[in-house]
Amino acid sequence: VPRLPLSRNYASAGTTQLFIDGKFVESQTNEWIDVHNPATNEVITRVPCATDSEMNSAVDAADRAFQSWKETSILTRQQVMFRLQDLIRKNSPEMAKIITLEQGKTLPDAEGDVFRGLQVVEHACSITSLQLGESLPSVAKDMDTYTYRVPLGVTAGITPFNFPAMIPLWMFPMALVCGNTSVIKPSERDPGAVMFMMKLAQEAGIPDGAVNVIHGSKKAVNFVLDNPIIKAVSFVGSDQAGQYIYERGSANGKRVQSNMGAKNHGVILPDANKEATLNALCGAAFGAAGQRCMALSTAVFVGETKNWIPELVERAKQLKVSAGAEPGADLGPLITPEAKNRVCKLVQSGVNEGAGLILDGRDITVKGYEKGNFVGPTILTDVK
Repeated sequence: VPRLPLSRNYASAGTTQLFIDGKFVESQTNEWIDVHNPATNEVITRVPCATDSEMNSAVDAADRAFQSWKETSILTRQQVMFRLQDLIRKNSPEMAKIITLEQGKTLPDAEGDVFRGLQVVEHACSITSLQLGESLPSVAKDMDTYTYRVPLGVTAGITPFNFPAMIPLWMFPMALVCGNTSVIKPSERDPGAVMFMMKLAQEAGIPDGAVNVIHGSKKAVNFVLDNPIIKAVSFVGSDQAGQYIYERGSANGKRVQSNMGAKNHGVILPDANKEATLNALCGAAFGAAGQRCMALSTAVFVGETKNWIPELVERAKQLKVSAGAEPGADLGPLITPEAKNRVCKLVQSGVNEGAGLILDGRDITVKGYEKGNFVGPTILTDVK
């Protein structure tokens, strides 16, 4: 059995491997990125910045695998997805633990992360209807039209840190079930879930080379965007990175889908159910420590609902801030000390610009996790 990078033995931080042509491979790089447990800031593994040779090997393996995988029947590919979804479901608790360790979110949040990805794999099992073509007889005299959906080739996925299971599962299962092959570059901050998936992919019967994993930061992203064998790129992440990836990938003739950040407002009207609304606001604003594109950063209270704000503050105070694996934790740490500092600076900028700070979570200390990247629930009012 290949040595998975997360063996739970962190006495001495090991290394995360690459996954190329069906094999877990130790990188020969001289550049490494430390992965920290956000709750303690202890180093738990080291991620390689893959060499050019290693990245080329991954793409070449995907290209070779594509030549036979594209000829595989849809029913065969469907059966592989049935097996993959079953394996993910059975192993979701283990994957959730990996996510909590590396990303910091609570175990229930991590389990939801896996479950939302699993739903996409279940959707991939519908490929027998999803990949239907179309026909239109007699579009003109003596002319019929037929449309076929055919595999494109080698695809790539570039995924963010905040949903290390869900977003990769948006990408490679759909690519594979449509007859394509895939190269995934997970976030260098929390690659463990993707590496765990590769073992499950093997067990599900995905052929060697059909899905590969490379690691790194901007150099690896540029490689994906510039490599002529890769025909399509899917990205989820920040606006700045997404715009860069869309422009560079498109300029190289690739199909690019770039899903970027968001600014979400909740408008609370006087006829809203008070209890349900306050509970929803706490979950939407503070769940996952706010590290998700659907996080609610702004609430607009209309009319008499502004009188609910003190109760919202009291409910937010009751949320338990702790390491994600601790029982009863409602929100865990931010991913890095830099992310914590950025949040604290943004809060202070609001105060400097005249907002009222009615709940300040910047100075929170979590017993037993004093070195963690924690920021408690924070609420600013009278924001203009």
